Amino acid sequence: MQQDPNGASSVTSTMGTTTLSRRQLLDCGLKAGALSLFAGAANAQHAAHDHAGMSHTADMSPTMGMIADTPVPAMDQPLVEPEVRRSVNGVLSTTLRVGYAYRQIGGVRLYVRSYEGGSPGPTLRMKPGDTLRIKMINDLPPNRDGLPADISHPHQFNNTNFHFHGAHTSPSGISDNVMRSMAPGRSYNIEITLPADHTRGTYWYHPHHHGSADIQMSSGMVGAIVIEGDFADVPEIATARERLMVLTQVVYDANGMVENFETLFPETATRFLAINGQRRPMIEMRPGEVQRWRILNAAYQDDMLLDLEKHDLQAIAYDGIQLGAMQPLKQVLIAPGQRADILVKAGSPGTYAFNAAQYDQGHPSPVGPLARVVVSGAPMDMKLPRALPPAPLATIKDSEITNRRKVVLSATAPEADAAGHWQEFEFFVDGKKFDPSRIDQRVKLGAVEEWTIVNTHEHDDHVFHIHTNPFQVISANGKPLAVPEWRDSVIVERKGGVVVFRSRFIDFTGVYMLHCHMMNHEEMGMMQTVEVYKA
Repeated sequence: MQQDPNGASSVTSTMGTTTLSRRQLLDCGLKAGALSLFAGAANAQHAAHDHAGMSHTADMSPTMGMIADTPVPAMDQPLVEPEVRRSVNGVLSTTLRVGYAYRQIGGVRLYVRSYEGGSPGPTLRMKPGDTLRIKMINDLPPNRDGLPADISHPHQFNNTNFHFHGAHTSPSGISDNVMRSMAPGRSYNIEITLPADHTRGTYWYHPHHHGSADIQMSSGMVGAIVIEGDFADVPEIATARERLMVLTQVVYDANGMVENFETLFPETATRFLAINGQRRPMIEMRPGEVQRWRILNAAYQDDMLLDLEKHDLQAIAYDGIQLGAMQPLKQVLIAPGQRADILVKAGSPGTYAFNAAQYDQGHPSPVGPLARVVVSGAPMDMKLPRALPPAPLATIKDSEITNRRKVVLSATAPEADAAGHWQEFEFFVDGKKFDPSRIDQRVKLGAVEEWTIVNTHEHDDHVFHIHTNPFQVISANGKPLAVPEWRDSVIVERKGGVVVFRSRFIDFTGVYMLHCHMMNHEEMGMMQTVEVYKA
């Protein structure tokens, strides 16, 4: 194995069949929403096979080098959480293999790209000041296509890279650099060091290679990162059972694969929803018990409006940043890329539906049951906290602002929008499609800026996301927020929706991205480069 200056090593590509247990997903009536794919216990049996001519029959003969999947119930099984990998002595050192794997999910056998043979990938747990070291092995087969004339046409689905979504860290070198291209058949070193004062909370990782990110994320190449220590001094939260819920949309073609952009683009493409790769799992609670739910919307395209029957949802953090006070909510709207940390206090014994409720984002968001919460057993006398510690980031005052700028999201679509082919659509930021060789926004290191994001698209909401530095939303559609919210992703409504936020561009120079986190839109051009420079 030989290293090159870009942190890549040659490896022998080995593809294998993977027998995955307890893969399940949830049926969505109208369209697709946020799903979570799960990396449960996976027993990998490696055998070489022909990708072009493979069969998807479950009872393959052992003489063909295949192992039959163990039958598993399609739904209604206890919620299973992904494998956890933790930092030790300030370093989380691990390997992530990207390759095809079989998955049983919702009664369907899929063959899709994955991290470590599962979906989601392993949960990474670390602390502020820790270093994340990953050996990323791209064990996918070679690409069969070249670069298209229009780089915002999906292409080269087996190139990948790694993005630590929401992290305040360097975007350069072998750190959180989404400009890297990790081609098949090689391994790549990634090293990301968090500042000692980094916010603590729920984050995640996913590929961000322009041209292939959408295909890979929709296949289930996502995983959670927990930066530990938030609310450690709040006993009502620290003693609560913690549950990780990765929401995803499940899509596949007639062969149980995701190999063509037409599989993703129609608004009705999603087959069903999942939590941790399970269809309608069961979440067990005792009467009066308080649980902390870390909810990640890792869906490739759609918002999700979360509703727990006969229960309030107490928000304590958004996008990995603690709130200064609990927000009691009847429903939680969570967009692709966003996270919501929720406290749930169980009511009387019974079974309660955890649903995706109706929401209009220009097309119907996913609707239907996500899970069943079963409350039973001996009661527990657990309390919700009366107060939370102050929020970790200081509010940005008017006097701090050094510059203001405006960013416009727009798109073109055929007249018969819902029936259009993806090549009839184009997505823009400031009237331009993404060009990685062009710098669109230049910001001086140390600047404190106020940005106005406008969505002129008639048909769809968009989800604005920017890397490296979080931002504080101060108003939406002309209405100031009573309490400004720190976020790294925010919904900008269609037909002239406006969001105003403020951000501190501190600590790190380099080039990174802003884009719509509805990945169909990003893949088709709705992305810009941001360069932070030191004068």
